[in-house]
Amino acid sequence: MRLVLLGAPGSGKGTQAAMLRDTLGIPHVSTGDLLRAAVKAGTPLGMQAKAVMDAGGLVSDDIVLGMLEERVAQDDAKAGFILDGYPRNVAQCAALEALLDRLGQPLDVAVKLEVPNELIVERIAGRAAAEGRLDDTPETVRARLRVYAEQTAPVADHFAEIGKLVTVNGVGELNEVFQRILGALPT
Repeated sequence: MRLVLLGAPGSGKGTQAAMLRDTLGIPHVSTGDLLRAAVKAGTPLGMQAKAVMDAGGLVSDDIVLGMLEERVAQDDAKAGFILDGYPRNVAQCAALEALLDRLGQPLDVAVKLEVPNELIVERIAGRAAAEGRLDDTPETVRARLRVYAEQTAPVADHFAEIGKLVTVNGVGELNEVFQRILGALPT
């Protein structure tokens, strides 16, 4: 199973990806984790990414896609993987599809977790208070949600157009949402 998890920040993607990883036995591939690991390991792509980040820039799609290619080519990802944090825009969708086609591992499904914005603000505010994070104010969360709506939400539209999108209600107890996701996956 090769799947992409979509949803706004705070929709539960990371939590659900970990549960899917454990149940399906396929790796959870987070592009943020890939970047941090490559920089720490000093890989060629990691060094390129570090130079860009140290200069205050955003790591290019080419570098991220290169890291993604290296990761999904590993043996543990041969049976599938869960992508979290990529693609973030429609151009990245096309790049991902070209990569997966070239590797002979086409995407099976994109799962979008649907959670109302105000609930996301509440979730993140609660998490921020519990973790002592001062950067997750309701205002900053709403700003991130606006950016998501403008830039990343069209990714779901793309996957819907090619018949790969399933939308899952992301509100409820963790296991309820997890069971909804499992029920939405192609067999």
